[in-house]
Amino acid sequence: MNVTAPRTEPRLTSLSHGGGCGCKIAPGVLSEILRGTKALPVPEALLVGIETSDDAAVYRLNDSQALVATTDFFMPIVDDPHDFGRIAATNAISDVYAMGATPIFALAVVGMPINTLSQATIGRILEGGAEACRAAGIPIAGGHTIDSVEPIYGLVALGLVDPARVKRNAEARPGDRLILGKPLGVGIMSAALKKEALDEAAYAAMIATMTRLNTPGPDLAALDGVRAMTDVTGFGLAGHALEMARGAGVGLHVDWSAVPLLPGTRALAEQGNITGASGRNWASYGAGIALPEGFPDLDRALITDPQTSGGLLVACDPRAEAEVLATFRRHGFDAATVIGEVTEPTDTPQVTFA
Repeated sequence: MNVTAPRTEPRLTSLSHGGGCGCKIAPGVLSEILRGTKALPVPEALLVGIETSDDAAVYRLNDSQALVATTDFFMPIVDDPHDFGRIAATNAISDVYAMGATPIFALAVVGMPINTLSQATIGRILEGGAEACRAAGIPIAGGHTIDSVEPIYGLVALGLVDPARVKRNAEARPGDRLILGKPLGVGIMSAALKKEALDEAAYAAMIATMTRLNTPGPDLAALDGVRAMTDVTGFGLAGHALEMARGAGVGLHVDWSAVPLLPGTRALAEQGNITGASGRNWASYGAGIALPEGFPDLDRALITDPQTSGGLLVACDPRAEAEVLATFRRHGFDAATVIGEVTEPTDTPQVTFA
């Protein structure tokens, strides 16, 4: 459904072994890969590096400006080439917003099987990415292309932020409220799409959430009560919440009943539309997640469900809660809601779902 490529071409999702942020290397494996790099020398101007698995690197240029740099790319999560490009670009730019920065320009990262996909289809992917960048008010100023076995598209995204307004994922404090900007369910829906089991209404809802830029980021960063931000992507809500807990040395308590889901997500999960990435996520970080007795396996799949271009997760002072929610609403994020709070750590930082 919703495929605009010529009939002689294969479905985009049939060319990828994993789609969207579900392509990410599992957190535990990634940690082992990066273990040796943490000993590299770090210049004083590098305000944010890889130490807390934050969303982007931040480099101080002067007293009032810091450069935010990130890259994100993946294989197709949908079959429509234009939608794929929009989603991939929106997802990449999200990491700039998650640091509280304003995007300034991007570079394209393009790998395409040129003997399998037509130039028209590849062009539509790039057009979708350019459309997302126009919506963010930035140009694509260059990039790099290769001939690859699987279709790959994404961006290097750069932004600017006042160093005093950088929002890391590691500054949450006990007592802070947790606010989530978008509903969960993208991974479940993408699994259903790959099985051709997703109806048009659900597809439209999935595309709408994945192509919505996380524009509240800079306005949220300007609020004194906002302590920490991250975006929920390939490691799922549980995984990115755990990064926030470990980075700050705190506990996080999530009221699972308050977490918004995209319409129809639970029913699709009950039908078996669960990604392999969800299980890999749990295997990597499940030891840091506390679940109540009898917590259903299906719900565990939902809290680890990889989100592509997911919502911002904000930790804020309780006194800023209303203003944070109002900021989300002003940008059109009507599903934003309080989902929990930051607590004192137990023996080790962890995330508790109740």
